Amino acid sequence: MEENNIEGPMKENANDELYEHFRFVAQKGQQPLRVDKYLMNYIENATRSKIQKSAKDGNIYVNDVPVKSNYKVKANDVVRVLFEHPPYELLLVPEDIPIDIVYEDDELLVVNKSPGMVVHPGHGNYSGTLINALTFHFDNLPNNSSNRPGLVHRIDKDTSGLLVVAKTEGAMTHLAKQFFNKTTEREYVALVWGDVKEDEGTIEGNIGRHPKNRLQNTVYEEDEQGDEKGKHAVTHYKVIERLGYVTLVSCRLETGRTHQIRVHLKYIGHTLFNDERYGGDRILKGTSFSKYKQFVDNCFKVLPRQALHARTLGFVHPTTEEFMRFESPIPEDIAQCVEKWQKYSVNSNNQ
Repeated sequence: MEENNIEGPMKENANDELYEHFRFVAQKGQQPLRVDKYLMNYIENATRSKIQKSAKDGNIYVNDVPVKSNYKVKANDVVRVLFEHPPYELLLVPEDIPIDIVYEDDELLVVNKSPGMVVHPGHGNYSGTLINALTFHFDNLPNNSSNRPGLVHRIDKDTSGLLVVAKTEGAMTHLAKQFFNKTTEREYVALVWGDVKEDEGTIEGNIGRHPKNRLQNTVYEEDEQGDEKGKHAVTHYKVIERLGYVTLVSCRLETGRTHQIRVHLKYIGHTLFNDERYGGDRILKGTSFSKYKQFVDNCFKVLPRQALHARTLGFVHPTTEEFMRFESPIPEDIAQCVEKWQKYSVNSNNQ
């Protein structure tokens, strides 16, 4: 997916009343590195001083033993951050935030998520999420396996588009099974850097955490021993429109891994336009003219996020067994950016 399920934080035994907030296992090739520097690479929005204070307070454990911030992390070390309070994302506060509901019945609702809205609370985003809004507007939403009320799947913060939300336990089970069995229909529209050569194609490649940047995922290929890392992922793409230095494509998800489209398209050399996390927020194709640089900067201002929209969502209704398909129009920011590239492309061809 651009969607996936996340395991919830664990609580230690009742005697010590500690809650696990983070857990990392150092990779095989990990060179000795101070634990404070190691955690800086993996925890979003963390500062070194905060990490050092946590170590001083005895909250950082390696292989179940509290360590100081100068401890050197080695291959296969299990690094955990434990606190006496549960993670803030577990303390759900209902918030009166408007939701764009495109369909609703007794079993489920389909939501058109705006860009910039986080789907569920997590590190650094404890309020203003879709789940904060859902728990305000709906009572007794069923929890999924990660204790997220109503959530069957998710899309990234800066991706816009369609999500289905379960209102009953039966709907949650039925819909989750469809996502697991890959029988749902999920189509995204993406604007990517470069001229995609083939009119259509399929990208296959296992996706897992990037070994050096934990905030990114990457494609893993089999190593020399034939070992596989990451999880199987398949994306089918089709060119909608070629616009010179960028291409508008349609992507259909067969699997649903975190950042799947973003990672797969980068893997074939076509990073999403203005995808800051994966390097698409700088000029990757084009000329060195200052006029061109100004044009791209203007496009970034019109579309201040990655150019990705969950346009189509289809699934079988849990009780009627009817196949339902929903479409969300391309939002204004992506449409304006595409229009700019269309004009630029026409003008470039006429010169």
